[in-house]
Amino acid sequence: MARRTPHRSTRSTRQPQPQPLPRTRRTFGDFAKAVLAFLALAVLVIGVPLALASVIGWPLPTEAPSLDMLQQEITVDTFVDVLAVVVWFAWAQFTACVLVEVKAALSGVGLPSRVPGAGPSQVLARQLVAAVLLLGATAASFSPGLSQLGQQLEGHQQPAAAAAQQTPGLFGQDRAAADSAASAVAEQAGAQAEQAAAKHGAAKGDTKYYRIQPPEGRHHDSLWEISERHLGDGRRYHEIYQLNKDRVQPDGSRLSEASLIRPGWIMEMPADATGGELVEMPDEAPKVSEEVREQITEYAKSGEAGAGGGSAAQEQKPGAGDKDRDTQQISVPAERPDESPQVAAPAAEGLSFGLPEALITAPLLAAGLLGALGRRRRAALWQSAMSAVGGRRGMEPPVPAGSAADLQDALLIGADPEGVRLLDRSLRGLAASLADESRPLPTVYAAWLSDGDLHLQLAQPAGEPPAPWQTGQDETFWMLARADGERYEESEVAAPFPGLVSLGTLDDSRLLLNLEAVPGLVSLSGAAADRDAVLASVAAELATSGWSDRMTVTLVGFGEELTAIAPTRLRHLDGVPALLETMEAETRQRRGALGTAGHDSVLTGRTGPAQHTRWAPHLVLLAAEPTAHEATRLAELAADAPRLGFGYLVGTESGELPGAAWEMEITPEGRLLAPLLGLELDAQRVEAAEQRALVDLFTTADPDHEPEPGAAPPPFLVDVSEQGRPAVYARMVGPYEIIGIDAPDGSRSVLLHEALAQLLLHREGVHVRVLASALWPRGVTEDVRDALVDRLRDWLGTDEDGTPRLTTDEAGRLHLAKSVVSDLDVLRSLYHEATQGRGATDRAVRGRALTDALGLVRGPLLADRPEGRYGWLAHEIVDAQLPLLVADIGLALSAFHLEKERAGKAIEALERALSTAPDDERLWNELLRATHASGDTEALARRAADLVARSGARGLPPRTEALLDELLPAWRDTASAAG
Repeated sequence: MARRTPHRSTRSTRQPQPQPLPRTRRTFGDFAKAVLAFLALAVLVIGVPLALASVIGWPLPTEAPSLDMLQQEITVDTFVDVLAVVVWFAWAQFTACVLVEVKAALSGVGLPSRVPGAGPSQVLARQLVAAVLLLGATAASFSPGLSQLGQQLEGHQQPAAAAAQQTPGLFGQDRAAADSAASAVAEQAGAQAEQAAAKHGAAKGDTKYYRIQPPEGRHHDSLWEISERHLGDGRRYHEIYQLNKDRVQPDGSRLSEASLIRPGWIMEMPADATGGELVEMPDEAPKVSEEVREQITEYAKSGEAGAGGGSAAQEQKPGAGDKDRDTQQISVPAERPDESPQVAAPAAEGLSFGLPEALITAPLLAAGLLGALGRRRRAALWQSAMSAVGGRRGMEPPVPAGSAADLQDALLIGADPEGVRLLDRSLRGLAASLADESRPLPTVYAAWLSDGDLHLQLAQPAGEPPAPWQTGQDETFWMLARADGERYEESEVAAPFPGLVSLGTLDDSRLLLNLEAVPGLVSLSGAAADRDAVLASVAAELATSGWSDRMTVTLVGFGEELTAIAPTRLRHLDGVPALLETMEAETRQRRGALGTAGHDSVLTGRTGPAQHTRWAPHLVLLAAEPTAHEATRLAELAADAPRLGFGYLVGTESGELPGAAWEMEITPEGRLLAPLLGLELDAQRVEAAEQRALVDLFTTADPDHEPEPGAAPPPFLVDVSEQGRPAVYARMVGPYEIIGIDAPDGSRSVLLHEALAQLLLHREGVHVRVLASALWPRGVTEDVRDALVDRLRDWLGTDEDGTPRLTTDEAGRLHLAKSVVSDLDVLRSLYHEATQGRGATDRAVRGRALTDALGLVRGPLLADRPEGRYGWLAHEIVDAQLPLLVADIGLALSAFHLEKERAGKAIEALERALSTAPDDERLWNELLRATHASGDTEALARRAADLVARSGARGLPPRTEALLDELLPAWRDTASAAG
């Protein structure tokens, strides 16, 4: 993927204009509010106990209770004393809440501790403490989301757009080093320094500097806003970053991420920066202290050293190329030439053939959807197998057409099932290792997939990760190399982070946000259609993700038809009131369950035994715009969401949402922006047309779906007479061999055989890009792909009339001529002829066709395929179709022989079918009947004993047991004796 450079946005929605840094002014209203809050706290914390002590006195008995006391009459004084005890307990609980909130506000670190059973009391204490501290910057240290509960009632306050900077982990935040810069919080930037040459070709002149401002209320300084105010465009924050990255700041730390800046840091600005908050050197700046003047002077010298090539800003990791950590947000590993895929960029294709490119570039989503679609088709296949043999509705799944076919091709091209498997095993392996060490799961805000390596971004440092995990770029990153992750085996541990979902890509790295861990609401602004496309992508991936066990995803205001993808996971609610009623009830239930189990969060619950279902996440995707009151109630619910396993992604027209911890915006160009979080991604979306095609794909594959008459194309049938001999015949049911053409060149034989096999299994055609992704799962260039298609066409040759046996249609799909046939085609055609063709009325034709069909079976499909090839068969259901087809043929042929009382022939047919379909219960039951019909009681007893031995601890299926009770009443005694 080509590296994208920052560009100016042309969108018209919510484009922020350059404006001065907001300054919080102390108004009379603020002062009055603080005084009233202080008086309220004084009355509640001091006045209440004084009043109780002076008016009621000591409410408890002054002597040890006795049985006589229980028989005394209850007086008014007794009732008053009981009420006094209750009030004392309530006062003690409220006082504890006040102390907890004051400690959290003054420390500025982490979430306030929760006082047990003090929900409303703690909220009231938080509001009063916040009001008292409103006059100072201390109130800004309240945690995102929680602080807003005490402030959002003020109409003029803005949501916590910069809340992520207060949150340890993902997108930049204040760390412990910020304490060393606290002394400079009240000082304005500026000083005199020697003239320094601006980087990146800027003309020499007065160099300008800016000092990062301390937080004001809920506002935090960011490079985006600095760039907007002083350069006229927030997107130019990259220039500020490049001028200052890795230079030593006054507190001794360095700028390594564009989103991680701290109060008191100094930023050298581009030469065209303007604004009153800048200080130009060496001009006069009389209001700057001597200490700050010295800091800027030293910082200017470090810039001169960096320009000379000796600073750390010039250093790069070997192999890192030109990738900067401000755009990656993670330490990008060196590329491994032997493992780097050669992927043909979709834009470079001569023809895109109209395939949904957005799904082609969504490998995890595509793999999940393909897996769910395969399971749906297998369920339909087995349901069909349980119906009557012969004449039933198709062994073949419906062949998609039109936009559904294009979407299926896009899924096949983009799917990365190995990546899903690697992610799932790596996360479960991490959970297992932590459980073995009796360590809790860390809170993970996000995961980055980069060149196959997995990087977890933690909310806060959690110590050294268990091997083979390593510490990443800092102590809040845990990294697992792809080679180490591939050594993980399947694990029975519960999925630790099922709420991870793809948002988009940044260069070659893919971001998965853990919606379950966000400390509050996540808001998504932009046009309604663009928001819905992002929400639909999130819903589809959560519904089918392979790194989760089970979950509930509630859709509100959109996507009712999407529930067809995964009815057990996706559900739709009509509106916000229904959502609030549901989530308030589930929140109460989850809190009670956690308390009963003795867990402080769902993460600790998941590390215990058999916790797969108890702590399944519930994620809410809300497209309907909530009212102000509804938004407030949502914010209150979301305040405790991470601990309970809930997550909220809310679409909003205005972009202003009370309680929003993280704010994102989707642009019409498909960019997902979160400036204050340091994010600018290529968003992962599923547009409205793709949603309809996706629903159609799943609906037609449903076991209970009845196709419209004439909607399904006729099955591909071949002429099974002597006159229908094919020009090219491939034997695939068993060892693979080609008859009718010369063997290809040895070096290309494997690829050509595999390509032909895929075309033979899809007589409706295979898109050229689907074929390429099947043969080269890690990617291939266009010229290599086209060269193989040309060789395949030359190898297959032409028919007698000169028609090529391999053609390409206008949609880019490859088709085989009818003269190229496989034994699987013949097998299906013979069965069709026996049950629905001439054999339906002619017994002789039926017997001959069924016997010939069973004679074609030589083993499983492509029995001798090379190891490491044919991975695309995982997306097919032919492995389930072939055994069922062979079983149907065996059952039909057995019935044919039993009609004439030829039990021996029937047994022979069933045993041959069992060699390919050994687990088909119908074959075993019919074999028992045929053996019973032969009159050989000893043989029947042996078969019963074999069945019991094969079933093992599972025991025999109920229908088989009932059949044995009828045919061999003493079978249980025989089986016990054999055991």
